[in-house]
Amino acid sequence: MAQESDSRVLCKRWLHSREEDTAEQMVFRPASFNFPPARGRDGFELRSDQSMIEIRIGPTDRVEEISGTWKIEGGNQLLFYEQSSSSPTRAVQIILAEEDRLVIKK
Repeated sequence: MAQESDSRVLCKRWLHSREEDTAEQMVFRPASFNFPPARGRDGFELRSDQSMIEIRIGPTDRVEEISGTWKIEGGNQLLFYEQSSSSPTRAVQIILAEEDRLVIKK
């Protein structure tokens, strides 16, 4: 079981490092990480005021940003809420949260 996630570690822009994924886990790195070339990377930016931006790659390979909010529930469940949604639009289980690496369960 993952340790309780520290929101101070989580507050940054995280991009999917799919090269590091396993069958059970997805890996995210800070946007400043030296990624290999890719057509685009999805991810999210978590802010200390609980606002967030979800980063998606659109059909034309352009980045789309969706605003919303986020919160941690149960110590390691990360919940995303799109702008006016009262229920989570996405929930992920955090396995590991470090300054330079965020691992979630697929």
